[in-house]
Amino acid sequence: MKKKKIGIGISDFKELRQDNFLFIDKSFFISEIIETGAKVLLIPRPRRFGKTLNLSMLHYFFERHDDKQERAEKEKLFNNLAIKKRKVFKEHFARYPVIFITFKDVKRTNFSGSLFGIKRIISAEVERLIHDPDSLKGSFRLLQKILDEDAGPEQYEESLKLLSRYLHEEYGSPAVILIDEYDTPIHAAWQYGYYDEMISFMRGLLSGALKDNPHIYKGIITGILRVAKESIFSDLNNLDIYTILEKPFADKFGITEDELKTLLLEYEMGDRFDEVDAWYNGYRFGDHTIFNPWSILNFINHNPDRPEPYWANTSSNALIKELVIDGGMDVRENIEKLIAGKTIDSIIDKNIVFPDLRKKERYIYSLFFFCGYLKCVKQIPEPRNFRCELAVPNEEVKYIFENIISSWLEESFGNKKLTTMLRALVDGNIDQFQRLLNEFVITTLSFFDAKGKNPEAVYQAFVLGMLLNLGNEYEISSNRELGYGRYDILALPKDRTKPAILMEMKSIAGFYKEDPEKAMQEAIEQIDKRAYAKELEARGIKEVIKIVVVSDGKKVWVKRL
Repeated sequence: MKKKKIGIGISDFKELRQDNFLFIDKSFFISEIIETGAKVLLIPRPRRFGKTLNLSMLHYFFERHDDKQERAEKEKLFNNLAIKKRKVFKEHFARYPVIFITFKDVKRTNFSGSLFGIKRIISAEVERLIHDPDSLKGSFRLLQKILDEDAGPEQYEESLKLLSRYLHEEYGSPAVILIDEYDTPIHAAWQYGYYDEMISFMRGLLSGALKDNPHIYKGIITGILRVAKESIFSDLNNLDIYTILEKPFADKFGITEDELKTLLLEYEMGDRFDEVDAWYNGYRFGDHTIFNPWSILNFINHNPDRPEPYWANTSSNALIKELVIDGGMDVRENIEKLIAGKTIDSIIDKNIVFPDLRKKERYIYSLFFFCGYLKCVKQIPEPRNFRCELAVPNEEVKYIFENIISSWLEESFGNKKLTTMLRALVDGNIDQFQRLLNEFVITTLSFFDAKGKNPEAVYQAFVLGMLLNLGNEYEISSNRELGYGRYDILALPKDRTKPAILMEMKSIAGFYKEDPEKAMQEAIEQIDKRAYAKELEARGIKEVIKIVVVSDGKKVWVKRL
C-alpha cells in the first residue's frame, strides 16, 4: 500500500483531502460539537496541535451549498471518514452559512497596526459571504462600510453580529461562527504595551457576535490560552470552556498513542516508538495521552537518524524566555530543577491575566502548562484548587529551556569568550576552562541562586546551557542512565574518533562542609563505581574525558581524571 504524503504546515481540510495527504481522522469532533448542549465553545490548545485544521473541517462540513454539484464535491471530502456514518451527517451537512475568521497573523507592535489587520480580515470575510452588495439596505448598510474598510472600531465590534443576522435572513438558517487564534492579538498587545485597548476591542467584538445572538447555531473559538473571563468574556453568559484539563474533545487535538503506533507502522518506523515517546510525548489532555502532532509528522516525514526539536523551532519562545529570565529567583530556581529532571508543586489557574503574570508565580507556571511547556505528573488533592506536580513534558521542551539559558549566557558573557572556554574543555585544557568558568560564574551567575536550595542542579543547568553551544559537534544530554547509574552531563561526539566528555557535578555545601577535595574525591569514586566510561567505550568511543566540577557559591573547582 502506497504511503500518503505528509502535508507539513497544511491546515486547510479541503487541500489535505483532495490532494490525498495524510489525514488523521478527527471527524467525530464534528458530532461532539453538534451534540454538546453548549452554543458557544472556547477550546484552547497549545500551538501546532491542530486547532486551525479542526476549524477548517467544521467550515467545510457546516457551510451551506445550494448548488448540487458543489455540495456533492464537498461531501466527497468526508468519504471514508467516521462522521459520514453518523446520523448527524445527514441532518447537519452543508446546512448553515459559516463565518470563519482567523487572527493567527495579527501580531503588530502597535494597536493601530493590529486593528488594521483585524479590519482587513473581517472585511474579506464580509466580501466572501455577501454576493450582492446591492442588498445591503437599512441597518445592513454598515456592512457596506465594512466592505469599503470605512468603518470605525465601534462599528467593527458590531460587524460579526450584523453579518450573522444578514446571513440568517438571507438563507433562513442560523450561522456558524468560527474564530481561530482569538488570543494572538491579545498576546501581542500585552507584549508591546497596548493590552487595555485590545482587550476592550476584542471584548466588544466577541460579545457582540456571540452573546445571546439568535442568529447563530454554534460559535466555536480556539486559541492557546483561556484569557480571564473578567478581561474579555465577562458579557458571555452562554460560553462553555474546554481546556486540556477537561474530558470533552480531549482526543480531538494532537495524536493519541494508538494513532501514533498505527502511523509508525504504516510508515515502517514501528521500532522507533521509544525515541518518539521520549522526545514528543508527555501531554495529558483529559483522560488521554497526547503526542505533539507537529513534531510527530515532521519526524515521520524526515525520518532523521535521531529526533530533532521541530516544535521548538516554530516560535521564538520570546515570552517564555522573558518569564524565565525576569520571573524572579524562585522561578529561575524551579526552572533549574525542571531541567535537572525534578518536579515542582504549583496551583494551576485556568484564567490567565496577562498584567498579573509577574505578580503571582503560579500564573507563570499556569501559562507554561497550558502552552505545552509543562505537564502535570500528579494531581495533589486540594479543595477548590487544581494543584499538581509539574515536570518538563519531554526532551524537546527540555531543549527549549536549555536553549533559553544558553542564549542568555551568550548575551551576558559574549560569544567569543564562551567559544574559547568550550574549546579549552574539548582540547583538555582544564586550567583555562576552570579560569574562564569561574569568570563566567562571577559575571553571570546572578541569574541563578548559587547558594540556593539545590546548588548542584543550579550548576548543572548552568554548565549544560553553555555546552549546548557545542551542538554542531556533540550530542549534549543530562541525567540519563549509563552504566550503573545516571550521569550529570554527557557530551557525545558525532565524530566517534573524538573523545566524549563526561561531567560529574558536586556542591561542597552541607555534607562536605566546605571541603572541595572531599567533594572531588566523592565525585571521582562515583564515576568509577558506576562504570560510566566503560559502557561508552563498549559503544565505540575510544576516549572519555572525565571531568569533576565542584562548586561553592560563586567559586568553582575543576579536575580531570
